[in-house]
Amino acid sequence: MLSGKPLSVLKPDIHDILKQYWGYDTFRPQQEEIIRSVLASNDTLALLPTGGGKSVCFQVPGLALDGLTIIVSPLVALMKDQVENLLQRDIPATAIHSGMSFREMDIELDNCIFGKYRFLYVSPERLQTDLFIARAIQMPVKLIAVDEAHCISQWGYDFRPEYLKIGELRAHFPHVPVIAVTATATPDVVDDIQLQLKFAAPNVFQSGFGRDNLHYLVLDEENKMQRLLSIIQKTAGSGIVYVRSRYQTQQIAKFITQNKISATYYHAGLSHADRDKRQAEWTNNTTRVIVATNAFGMGIDKPDVRFVVHMDVPDTLENYFQEAGRAGRDGQKAYCALLYSPADGVEAVEKYEQQRVSAEDAKKVLKLMHNYLNIADGSGDGVSHDFDLQAFATKYNTQATHVYNTIKVLEQQGIVSFTENIYVPPKIKFLVDNYTLYEYQIKYPVMTEFVKVILRSYGGAFENYVPINESELARRVNLKRDEVVKGLARLQQNGIIDYRPQKELPQLVLNYPRGGELIDGKSIEQRATLLKQKLQAVINYCAQTQKCRQRKLLEYFGEHTSADCGKCDVCIETRKKITSSNEFEEYRTIIENVLTQGPVQLTAFASATGIQHQTQLTDALRKMAESGLLTIKDGWVHLNGK
Repeated sequence: MLSGKPLSVLKPDIHDILKQYWGYDTFRPQQEEIIRSVLASNDTLALLPTGGGKSVCFQVPGLALDGLTIIVSPLVALMKDQVENLLQRDIPATAIHSGMSFREMDIELDNCIFGKYRFLYVSPERLQTDLFIARAIQMPVKLIAVDEAHCISQWGYDFRPEYLKIGELRAHFPHVPVIAVTATATPDVVDDIQLQLKFAAPNVFQSGFGRDNLHYLVLDEENKMQRLLSIIQKTAGSGIVYVRSRYQTQQIAKFITQNKISATYYHAGLSHADRDKRQAEWTNNTTRVIVATNAFGMGIDKPDVRFVVHMDVPDTLENYFQEAGRAGRDGQKAYCALLYSPADGVEAVEKYEQQRVSAEDAKKVLKLMHNYLNIADGSGDGVSHDFDLQAFATKYNTQATHVYNTIKVLEQQGIVSFTENIYVPPKIKFLVDNYTLYEYQIKYPVMTEFVKVILRSYGGAFENYVPINESELARRVNLKRDEVVKGLARLQQNGIIDYRPQKELPQLVLNYPRGGELIDGKSIEQRATLLKQKLQAVINYCAQTQKCRQRKLLEYFGEHTSADCGKCDVCIETRKKITSSNEFEEYRTIIENVLTQGPVQLTAFASATGIQHQTQLTDALRKMAESGLLTIKDGWVHLNGK
């Protein structure tokens, strides 16, 4: 625990914090500079690659400062993972999200005011509630962190209007610095993040997006299943296969298993327990391959992924870069393969147009939602509802995919907030004092043993809502689980506890009372055009065969380099071409003509020769050196015999 003298008195060194709570002696590249910028009260934007240790950049300064750090995060599952991770390190943390009741949130926010926690994770839709604002201004806030910061930019691929409320939150804490972190941001998004978060001055730390150990491959393949099997068979270690549909996850996992390779599938339709089990078996290498939709990936901490294969065209290069970047985090060689044929690009554009949501679609689905949830005119805002998307689609005879796409549009309009993959464990809190509880046991002796076991197992339930394990409780009282559930329900009916059963359904929050929404058709069209452009950028990336794949990706994110990776499919093909005698002789003549004037620095060789293709130039120099025609020494190229 955070024991002994207060951190404000100790003024701990950030290296001591890193060692004490994370067990590391040194920071990763740029982490220390970012942390020191935050501790100097500078607004700071950190662009670090997937797996680059973004959370440490706000958790370490959060511990070094005397007070509370508020972290805004868009994904409930990721928030819960990070809170659990902090608690395992004996760092007090909690989260506020749409899966909680008003009373639960009220208690936890009060605990933040009174100093129980050092970190408070908040989903963005909670920022605009009166409850949160009223409590937040009483908290000892010393740092505001924004995770997945690209969500604040309308130019970003995952724009979430609720993120714009962070700028308003800052008005309540004018002297509190903000740190924003993301793994993917184009130059426009970088500028917009700082503008929307009201940075006092531009301040960006950007780690190079290049990963020298990754081999990016776009493979033109008609028979994708056989090519996938070949990749898995030829590449040792574990991997991820990304597909678009839940049905595909099952079919492809079955195909891989039939070929005597252990595989499983993962998608948002599985239960929380099933998802956890499948991910754990893959993480500990019991299962070698996991076939998944894009619901899989956030918060994964598995360094030894040797390959990531995309069977379909991703929606954006941002998504692709982030998903592919889950390979090779240990720094060892790994492959990122995208199986593509020209027909895939045409099909992706056609499918996008078919699924495009209009303003009229949005109005119609919103009206049906209000009816489905029994929302009266002028009411319904700010309340979290269980929302079974498939049941809704079935009731109104529409496609679940269309409903989902429309919900995403309504989210981008700021009209609703939708949380998928939520799992909230069952919780209880006693509503009576010890004396009243004692009287209850005397009046209902049949409940006495049950109550005593609850007290022994969950003593903290008098002060706070505590998660319970119904199966473990059943074992302790020698009952079946459904009997325990009935017992808890009875205690609730008798006013002894507040019992909140587990939740797994997605949560839908209406941000406006019924009738108070304004759907902006123009912005819907603008957003649709932007997303189509991003899809076209993916298709262009796949179709081009002239420029190094890694260079192409880096340029998209505003990072320009003249160095080819030498490992992607384009570089490999270029190397093959340069070995042909005619092309090699052309390069040899150019190089010899330059070197007859005298030695040339290797770094200046491209400009001196006018050869723009770095891979071809490198291969020509290597071949000439191997043939004894030239020597490369101390960074200089010498023509032998001169």
